[in-house]
Amino acid sequence: MENMGENNSPAKLPVQIRQSRRVSAFQRYRDVIKNGMFLFGVKNRLERLGIEIMPYYWVGEGMEDCTEPGIKGDISEFTLINLSLEEIKMLWKDAGDRVLEGRVEEYRQCPYCVGLEHHGEIAAYMFIGFKDLNFKGKLFPLKENEAYLANMWTFHSFRGRNLAPYLRYKCYQLLKEQGRDTNYSITEYFNKSSIKFKNKLNAKNLNLFIYFNFFGKWQKHYLLKTYTD
Repeated sequence: MENMGENNSPAKLPVQIRQSRRVSAFQRYRDVIKNGMFLFGVKNRLERLGIEIMPYYWVGEGMEDCTEPGIKGDISEFTLINLSLEEIKMLWKDAGDRVLEGRVEEYRQCPYCVGLEHHGEIAAYMFIGFKDLNFKGKLFPLKENEAYLANMWTFHSFRGRNLAPYLRYKCYQLLKEQGRDTNYSITEYFNKSSIKFKNKLNAKNLNLFIYFNFFGKWQKHYLLKTYTD
């Protein structure tokens, strides 16, 4: 784990990462409904059966000016850090093989992982990629000044504190210092939580696609709409 300094010269932090506090299955399902994620959950259940129908947005981020989001709590208690693959594995080691394999694959595709540390515990993190994105067989090319902002995750005990938009904003700044002033992401149509926090940062939907996958035998992306100013 490395501290992300102002000049992008990481220095070791004198803390030991520990796993985030676990929550009950009831609380997880309650949060899904509370945050308007019921249809998103249904889609994920169908995907486990081999049926995937996923409308999604191709989103432009960090291109419009926005104010730095505040958080609920003392911001001085949070530190911006760089997480390694081994640290990601440690965070998810008790979540089951399927979840752990998914996190490892996300890291391999987008190996720049930035997180927020709070008293030795990881509160939130996100993956960032710089190579052309292959999303379920569809290629999204990236230029030298562009980055792909992949999955954002806030652990349950830290949710409701506005950490996702804050961390995202800080990543915009880090990337801009590296000469990457154009960022893209994918937002699933039913993921209301992601849509909400990206709206706080003036993100813009560029295209609306829909993806079909039936038991791995037939897969296709269709462009439904292109958004213009």
